[in-house]
Amino acid sequence: MNKFEIHQLRDLPIESVAERLGLRVTRHKALCPFHDDKHPSLSFSVSRNTYKCFVCGAHGGTIDLAMQVLRKGFVDACEWLANEHNVILSEFQPSTEVKKYDFDARKYLRFFEHPFINNLASEFLFNKRHLDPRVIRWCRLNSYKEWLQIPYFDMEGKLIGIQSRYLGEDKNQPRFRFPSGNQCHIYNQQIIPMIREGEPLYIAEGCSDCWSLLSAGHKAIAIPSATLLKKEDVTAITHHLPPNTQLYMYPDNDEPGQRLFQQLESMLKGSLCASGSLSTGEGGGKSDVDNIGVCVRGHLSALTLPSGCKDFSDYYLQCHTSLN
Repeated sequence: MNKFEIHQLRDLPIESVAERLGLRVTRHKALCPFHDDKHPSLSFSVSRNTYKCFVCGAHGGTIDLAMQVLRKGFVDACEWLANEHNVILSEFQPSTEVKKYDFDARKYLRFFEHPFINNLASEFLFNKRHLDPRVIRWCRLNSYKEWLQIPYFDMEGKLIGIQSRYLGEDKNQPRFRFPSGNQCHIYNQQIIPMIREGEPLYIAEGCSDCWSLLSAGHKAIAIPSATLLKKEDVTAITHHLPPNTQLYMYPDNDEPGQRLFQQLESMLKGSLCASGSLSTGEGGGKSDVDNIGVCVRGHLSALTLPSGCKDFSDYYLQCHTSLN
């Protein structure tokens, strides 16, 4: 775990962390879990991203709160926060020291030639997430024991990486895992050749949101995690999009989600060329690139999630439940 990752965990919205820990936050206050509290005395400062109890004196930031509520050490609390907020820590990331060709896809191809979804994976994908079985077949997800195996393909359908997601209940297991030599890229690239001129493309954070977007009838790709976003991958995608492709994103309903959108926006702005440009969906005026007649691809617009939905998967489940 490096300083940047610890900084990311400390920047997670304190009230969101508190709610995921089981505290009920109302008007920036909650019952203090550290003493027998009858009236909410645990106060949250959104501007400082801290908490403080004015009765027992408990105080700190996001990591301190997780450590005290869960009674975990620093490292275990950080891993819990990372798992809950889709932050992939360095010890579980693909190695950046291994060259791309060192990932031997031939060793793993057989797992995805005839994918199998076991009962645990079926419960997660269909009963909890209510995903379309056609999407699972398209993505060629496979399961092995307590792990969901997620293949990454390039635009030509060649296997280029694997991400495994843990579905079991062992708290010592990382949420995500990668094989040796694996390089993480944009997920679901094989849909890019299917995008027609003027057709929208959605960008998600994480595979789960991508599956929900696909199940909702949208064409979508995904950044595996904010910690694994690479400028060269973003640029490569925009260069292969057809003309007038509009990009949409539902940023997660928290500060890190908004920050990721701004990061992606910045990357796209930095890759302005004869095949890429950016718009935030505001105004409606043409950019300088438009004015010189360049074929524009990759305008990015942020879409707002309803209140109470932390990400698009939540929104998809809400819509699915209301329809049923």
